[in-house]
Amino acid sequence: MEVSTITALMDTTLVVIFTWVAYKTGQILWKYTPYSYPNARIKAMEARLFNEQKLGELAESKTLNNFVMNLEDSDYKPYLGNLPSLRAETIDRALEASLADTYQLMLKILPKRTSAFFQLLLEEWDVRNISSVVKAKFRGEVARDYIHELGTLTGKVKAMAEAKTLEEILVILEGTEYEDPYQRLLLKEISLEEFETELYKKHYSKLLEYAHSRKAEEREILEEFVNLKIDKINLVTILRAKAHHLSADKIRNSLIPGGKMNRKLIETLLNVEDIEMALAELDSTEYSSILREVREKVMVDISAFERAFEKYIQQRMSELTKFYPLSIATPISYILQKEWEIRRLKAIAKLIEDGLKPEVIKKIIGEQL
Repeated sequence: MEVSTITALMDTTLVVIFTWVAYKTGQILWKYTPYSYPNARIKAMEARLFNEQKLGELAESKTLNNFVMNLEDSDYKPYLGNLPSLRAETIDRALEASLADTYQLMLKILPKRTSAFFQLLLEEWDVRNISSVVKAKFRGEVARDYIHELGTLTGKVKAMAEAKTLEEILVILEGTEYEDPYQRLLLKEISLEEFETELYKKHYSKLLEYAHSRKAEEREILEEFVNLKIDKINLVTILRAKAHHLSADKIRNSLIPGGKMNRKLIETLLNVEDIEMALAELDSTEYSSILREVREKVMVDISAFERAFEKYIQQRMSELTKFYPLSIATPISYILQKEWEIRRLKAIAKLIEDGLKPEVIKKIIGEQL
């Protein structure tokens, strides 16, 4: 073989190698570099989350004034500085404003290809608000008491709460994806419970569709997260239905499509006689660990299972941050911890306002672990 031919072959080989290296390098940069800055910033924010000792100190505040003062060296100070009145309700709204800004920060600093997922997570607050306001209106209750200061439609939700008639709400929802289900509710084609279920089905369908559209570990993380949330909702629905002795068909219509549980397990859960038997079926699943500490509590308070499942999702997302440190797992893990912290801060403020003693507050907050 001539020297020129050998040289040409070597040059071609080198071109192929360098092209492959450039392609793989580009893939790595595309996947990981966009998360370097936001995840470093989020990790710094995560370090400022309260530990159990700090929450215990807050529980000892005795008065709401002391409670607010004890938060002056925290990220909540800007939100608690100018409260119109010192009540648990106004503290709630200030804490929700903090959470809303956290979501907005995620939308701002995360890569465009995944920040849209946090927009969808924010829309879940729209579903909660709309569902709560509509139920309150139908039951003749004060709807504004059920509004969270979060979501993408807070203006419309507040307008709904002040609406004079149920028909006026339909006008407010015109042009949104919630218009059709609400119209069907007004026409009595569906019940209040079915209306709420339909909103959640629409929402989680969008989350799953988004998760399926991602690639590699982004898809793995998002699918894991969304499916766990669906399983949580469905299992809580099943357990509560069993407590009220509802039929399998009635429960089945209330379940959200998706989740990690297979059809056989779901059908078994739907047809068991009571909560105890349903929990026994879960002992052979990955969710058995959730039941170890709360089984007895769940028999009298199903919300204990819901809280335990939420902590399980937190732990699972935290595990994924270790496997994929430069990924969407980090912001998801942080937002879950932030929501959990704010929920407990709200509870402390309300218990202080109700006049409970510090040791009682600590016990109640500790049980929410």
